[in-house]
Amino acid sequence: MPTQDEVYEKVQAALVDALGVDDDEVTPEATMVGDLGAESIDFLDIVFKLEKAFDIQIPREELFPEDILTNSEYVKDGKVTEDGLVELKKRMSWADLSKFEKNPRVQDFGDLLTVNDLCSYVNSKVGA
Repeated sequence: MPTQDEVYEKVQAALVDALGVDDDEVTPEATMVGDLGAESIDFLDIVFKLEKAFDIQIPREELFPEDILTNSEYVKDGKVTEDGLVELKKRMSWADLSKFEKNPRVQDFGDLLTVNDLCSYVNSKVGA
């Protein structure tokens, strides 16, 4: 079982490789989209690299619950509803959603995920 430092180092290496960014840009607080410039296609590469590095399976809907963000039961007027936030928290217990909760605009969801969140997710999968 890897330590938290080992998880961070492997996540950092995967992001540097997938996104073409420098090591020092991949900080725990860096957002995947806003700071590191990840796009949809990059996430496929990141998931592949993490699965390989940690010998885990990452179901797409587990990391990116798009079904919640596109469901009219959970989204009204471009914002995630209270019920939607409850469902996101349940599915993404490893992510810090506190900033998103203050203004849960669907279009801002992509800027939510940080390197630290990604490490927390991997830790939850490998039991670190």
